[in-house]
Amino acid sequence: MVDESSPNGLRGRDLIGLGGLLVGAVVAGLVLGLVVDDRAGTAPTFALVGIALGILAGGLGFVARVRAALRD
Repeated sequence: MVDESSPNGLRGRDLIGLGGLLVGAVVAGLVLGLVVDDRAGTAPTFALVGIALGILAGGLGFVARVRAALRD
């Protein structure tokens, strides 16, 4: 039997959630950028900006969740 708990407080489902957070943030930024590009006619400017902001938001959320998990 596998023990899912680790000394640092992060388990398998926590790591899957972190991956989902990163992917979701980047995809959301991309989709919003594509919508803005479509309406403004400025392809691929806002799509690239959306990806960059998604990476930034995902990274910040990742750090916040890992810090909270390590504090517990």
